[in-house]
Order: sequence, then structure tokens, then C-alpha cells
Amino acid sequence: MKLGRFLGIEVRFNLLFIALLGLYFAAGVLERGLIIFAVVLLHELAHTLAARLLGIRVIDIEILPFGGVARVGGEMSIDPPKEIMASLAGPLANLVLVGLTMGLKNYGLWSQELGPFFLQINLMLAAFNLLPALPLDGGRILRSVLAVQMGVSRATLVAARLGQVVAVLVAGLGIIGVLNMMCGLDIVIIAMFVFYSATQELRLAPYLFVRHLAQKKEELTKAGVLPAEQLVAREDVTLREIVQLFVPQKFHLVMLLDKQMQYLGLISEAQVVDALFTHGMHYPLGELIKKKS
Repeated sequence: MKLGRFLGIEVRFNLLFIALLGLYFAAGVLERGLIIFAVVLLHELAHTLAARLLGIRVIDIEILPFGGVARVGGEMSIDPPKEIMASLAGPLANLVLVGLTMGLKNYGLWSQELGPFFLQINLMLAAFNLLPALPLDGGRILRSVLAVQMGVSRATLVAARLGQVVAVLVAGLGIIGVLNMMCGLDIVIIAMFVFYSATQELRLAPYLFVRHLAQKKEELTKAGVLPAEQLVAREDVTLREIVQLFVPQKFHLVMLLDKQMQYLGLISEAQVVDALFTHGMHYPLGELIKKKS
């Protein structure tokens, strides 16, 4: 369900969120449901505003039953510094809201009934989103940090696997809490949503990998200058094996050796990427040297 537009970006309700508000209304605590909606919306708008300021395309915002998601262009995932800054914007917005609320309390602008709940929701949303697991903000930050060391694709796999592990742990704790009447089913449902989203991130990893390669040559064109990263490989190593070691924000040079470990030549990242899209992933690096000679 479409709510409206913010800075030209569509904001949508998931229909399940409407059902959740209905449950809050039936329970006589509709104002709490509206507070959750407002906090989640402000969290996602902070992500959106940060992304726009960083020049990242934002597609839309969807408010889900127990959180929200700002859909952004895939270019953010292959630019670690931008992904870190955009991911931190949401939790930071929640902490700013906490600070403002405490300030208003000092001036007597405070609700004894809803004030503590507002603080609790902001702190919980910030803390939960900073867990190092995709699709949470902390998982995106972790992926960006790891991508510089192991490449975007492998970093996505690690962060998404952690997302699944965190989801299972949270679900287990939630079930224990429900059985001991310490919490409601909402914790378990949130964990299920995180597990589902982490699984989707795993499925999208190969597409992210291809997108990263397609834009590698553009990185140097846009930056003008990039630090070089040198790799050493045997001539029988395939293109797939070598490109998995390519990391963002660096330009790679591959020193090629024969089976006797004798120097054959130097291959640039641009040559490797072009060959990958022309000949496929299983093409041996040695053939590139033969073509040059």
C-alpha cells in the first residue's frame, strides 16, 4: 500500500503492517503501534537521506511489520565507504532521537506512559540493527569491512551466513522466552524475517559478484588514480579463481608464472575482466599471455 513520496521516493506499507496496527488497535494500544511505525520510518528515512547525499540511487522504502527496508541501487554494495556511512545513518538517527527525547524530558515535555516506550524502541532498533549480520545494518558494515580484504562476493557470503546464524539464535531465545512468558511471539517472527532476508542475500551474491566485475573498470575511470594490488598466479589458474580475489577501490595487476615458477608476464585487471565476459570463468590466465605474444 502506497503511503506517499519523500524526496521523490515512494514510501509503502506492507499489508501485514496494516494487520499489525489492527492488532494494536484491538488490544487498546494503538498509540504504541504508531510510535513503532514512526520510529521505523525515521530510521529508514535516515538511510535514504544519507544514500541520496552520497549519490546512491534509492528505489523505495517499505515499512514491514517489525522493521523496514530502504531499497537502494546495487552500486552501494560495491563501494564499501559509502555502504558503511549509509548503513550507520539509521542507528545514528535512533540515538539522536533518544538524545532529543531526554532533552525534552528535562524541559518537562514528557509522557510517563509513552516516553519510556519511545526510548526503548529507539534503543532496541539501533542495537538490533548493529548486529554484524546481513540484512541488518551491522551486517552491511561487516560486509564492507571484509570486502576490502576478500572481495564483495565472499564478504556477502560470510555476512549472510552470520545473518542466518543470528536469526536461529534469536529465534531459539524467543521460543524460550515465549515458553517462560517473558516475551511475545514478535521476537520469533523478527528472527524468521531476518533468516529469510539473509537467505535472499545469499541468493543474490552471484549477481552482486557480476555487477562488481562489470563496474571494476569504471572505478579507475571515475577515481583517476587507485592504489595497486599485485597478485601472483600460475598460468593454469582460471579467471574465476583470480577475480574472486579482486577487492573494491583497488586496481589489480597479476604476475603470471609457468608451472616451473618462471615469470611469463604481467596482466592487468582490465584484461582479466574483459576476458571473463568474452571467454567465461573457466578460461586459463595463461591464454591471455599467449594472445599478447
